[in-house]
Amino acid sequence: MTQKSIIITALAYFVVINIISSLLAVMDKRRAVRNKWRIPESALLLTGLLGGACGEYLTMKKIRHKTRRAEFMIGLPLEFTLHIVIVVLIIAKVAN
Repeated sequence: MTQKSIIITALAYFVVINIISSLLAVMDKRRAVRNKWRIPESALLLTGLLGGACGEYLTMKKIRHKTRRAEFMIGLPLEFTLHIVIVVLIIAKVAN
């Protein structure tokens, strides 16, 4: 793969996983309001860890969902910081 295609693939992955994470947060909020079966917190945190932390965090702040839970309000920004480090390392590796 070329440098450009690796970077484009990584960015596309992060966009898709952030959209999925945001949708899961919205779905969980709707289910909470309707008192229905909820998406497990572990699944929400896992999608954040897999790359969707930024989108999930911003969505949760916007819809005021799980904002009192430290796992989400501290954990997701930490996961996002990890993602930034990973992207920087990928770009540095590809640039060499």
